[in-house]
Amino acid sequence: MRAVAISDTHAPRRWKSCPPRVAEHLRDADVILHAGDVCVASVLDELAAFAPVHAVLGNNDGPDVAEWGAPERLELDLDGLAVAMVHDSGQARGRTARMRRWFPGADLVVFGHSHIPLDETGDGVRIFNPGSPTDRRRQPHGTLGLLDIDDGRLTGARLVPVT
Repeated sequence: MRAVAISDTHAPRRWKSCPPRVAEHLRDADVILHAGDVCVASVLDELAAFAPVHAVLGNNDGPDVAEWGAPERLELDLDGLAVAMVHDSGQARGRTARMRRWFPGADLVVFGHSHIPLDETGDGVRIFNPGSPTDRRRQPHGTLGLLDIDDGRLTGARLVPVT
């Protein structure tokens, strides 16, 4: 299973429509994980044209994103892998321990908010922030994440520049 992880699209200010370099990766997705700050639910509908979408609420998301079905926290099973999602994972210090406390059964936690791509393992959990494809802030590139899952195992995780 190929999951595309994305976060902090900040539409319509930053995301007018799906950027072509993002769409290239979405075409191969079995599932899309949006870790919040969608800002308008129409982005989730646009993503859903590529693959099923799971999303969580970000601090800039309005009621329409909640009505679309995005909760504050989400736990799901992707091909046997226990995946959790949250927008804001808190400060960097103690993050893996905090994610283990918040999601004791998770193998992988996907989050956003900082716009800083991250792939880290600690305290028995892997945490993954795909960054933002449209609002790189102080990062050299806008990014998204590609996650390969096979029979309950995360077999690949890559942060991919798209700008």
